Amino acid sequence: MTPPVFVTGAGELDTERVVLSGAEGRHAATVRRLSAGDVVQLTDGAGTRARCMVTEVGKDTLVCAVEERATDPVPCPWLTVVQALPKGDRGELAVESMTEVGVDTIVPWSAERCVTRWKPERVPKALGKWRATAREAAKQARRSRIPEVTEPATTDGVASLISASGLGIVLHEESGHRLSELVVPGDSAESGGIVLVVGPEGGFTDTELRTFDTAGAVRSLLGPTVLRTSTAGVAALSVLQTRCERW
Repeated sequence: MTPPVFVTGAGELDTERVVLSGAEGRHAATVRRLSAGDVVQLTDGAGTRARCMVTEVGKDTLVCAVEERATDPVPCPWLTVVQALPKGDRGELAVESMTEVGVDTIVPWSAERCVTRWKPERVPKALGKWRATAREAAKQARRSRIPEVTEPATTDGVASLISASGLGIVLHEESGHRLSELVVPGDSAESGGIVLVVGPEGGFTDTELRTFDTAGAVRSLLGPTVLRTSTAGVAALSVLQTRCERW
């Protein structure tokens, strides 16, 4: 089994001795019951990871000696998913699953037919849940980079993301273009990355589709079945990871 992953603050992995404290230290010392001599992986969540040996354990802290340190390359092409807001806790389910399969950025989107609406006063709490879910899922998947969960985007904002991308994809069950057959951008930072738009349970409106078409998006068919909005993203990402040879 690979060593458990814990997240440190920015710059803390630059030293040879790292003190893990706060919620992460409490989880390592109290929940995981790690002890001196155990091996852990620490990451700053931005690509740097370190293999460490636990040297001391306190009530809510862990002292680790860095044995190896490395920075993982930036994933290319960058994979961004625009996720229409699902009902209930399916939003966290979507974030968790997409993080585990390698999404790089998640953009919440309140589509016209979304049942769920984030009122302005609720946005910070809702975003906090999505971001906490992404953080924990990244640790579970042993990722060195925690996906960014951005502020909610408008339809025009989503169109701008599509325009700036190397490939914009709108998942649509009536498309004649199979996702598995699309030509994907190259593996260079200049490729512009891929933006994948996952619609709500009620589907896209004609206005939304026209807006995305004008921005340069390709409507694409994932498969013969219609998936929930909370599972369509992870299924599509799995296809794209293979097509881009990231997997």
